[in-house]
Amino acid sequence: MRGMPVVEIPGSKSITARALFLAAAADGVTTLVRPLRSDDTEGFAEGLVRLGYRVGRTRDAWQVDGRPQGPAVPEADVYCRDGATTARFLPTLAAAGHGTYRFDASPQMRRRPLGPLSRALRDLGVDLRHEEAEGHHPLTVTAAGVEGGEVTLDAGQSSQYLTALLLLGPLTRTGLRIRVTDLVSVPYVEITIAMMRAFGAEVTREGDVFVVPAGGYRATTYAVEPDASTASYFFAAAAVTPGAEVTVPGLGTGALQGDLGFVDVLRRMGAEVSVREDRTTVRGTGELRGLTVAMRDISDTMPTLAAIAPFASGPVRIEDVANTRVKECDRLEACAENLRRLGVEVATGPDWIEIRPGAVPTGAEVRSYGDHRVVMSFAVTGLRVPGISFDDPGCVRKTFPGFHEEFGALSARL
Repeated sequence: MRGMPVVEIPGSKSITARALFLAAAADGVTTLVRPLRSDDTEGFAEGLVRLGYRVGRTRDAWQVDGRPQGPAVPEADVYCRDGATTARFLPTLAAAGHGTYRFDASPQMRRRPLGPLSRALRDLGVDLRHEEAEGHHPLTVTAAGVEGGEVTLDAGQSSQYLTALLLLGPLTRTGLRIRVTDLVSVPYVEITIAMMRAFGAEVTREGDVFVVPAGGYRATTYAVEPDASTASYFFAAAAVTPGAEVTVPGLGTGALQGDLGFVDVLRRMGAEVSVREDRTTVRGTGELRGLTVAMRDISDTMPTLAAIAPFASGPVRIEDVANTRVKECDRLEACAENLRRLGVEVATGPDWIEIRPGAVPTGAEVRSYGDHRVVMSFAVTGLRVPGISFDDPGCVRKTFPGFHEEFGALSARL
């Protein structure tokens, strides 16, 4: 093995989006260090600019001039592109201001649900109108600030609805009590709460109720950690290559992102994993065992596991991932269909997928469904299966515009 590849992963998409919201809402100028530069986050920053916030962008840092009173313009038209965080967080941020703000998104994002968040905002007195399909973009917010109070939310489809309301809490006049009836992706909510603390706001939890006091946010300098979901492809690459080792600096024991838990799945399958304070290393041992694993809390890495499952010695069964069916595409079905194209035996149910060992996978064109995670996952399969190509390799620009170059360089070193 020549030299241990150290892979520099771009910043976390979910952390960058939250940081942009917090920076815009905070009192003062915030500097975001090493934010993710991708289609989604550029779209979020562009949305803030449309709402009248000052955003200065250099290569390694973004500066945001916060406006605790809300958008600087009385009306705006914001296009959210494909970004779910943009499409869910920006209307919530705008609701705390004063003016008329219209939001629309790409056809892919128009299909993704927004209903539970819309209902919660309306219950808090926000004038929010969906122009076409109820619970979907486009929508108009006629904002007059938010009083606060208690609201009930179903976050069973997406934790982003809860995150949006938590972020809104300090901007309300009296604070929020958010009662949650169902919740997926709990680690993402923990990221939100930890980041709110960094900007000077405290959230407490009483059973199913999240309590957020009023009082706003303080500007700060905030370093964005590398994207753990994106790191999963590089960790998986090491796991499927005997003797290969990959280290990702900046993700370690103190990482905010639950998706780093993917390395525990690789460890259970037989890879060697070392998580230090400031870095994580995965080494392929030549052994990859089958397993049954519930991935509700790290569901963005479900496609990564599905893509390496054909190399396991036994069946790989992934359970409790119903929410992957309402992502950029129906990811569960997309993974199943692409594995079958490669000649792999797969079974699926409403919230599970099982990949069975047997035939050696053969090359084929992978259908991306315009989903960055499908392409990046099957790029890992391509390390061991010659002849894999993609109908839309460029859709990785959503989170990692340089993915193919970086991954190509890694596979050359492995």
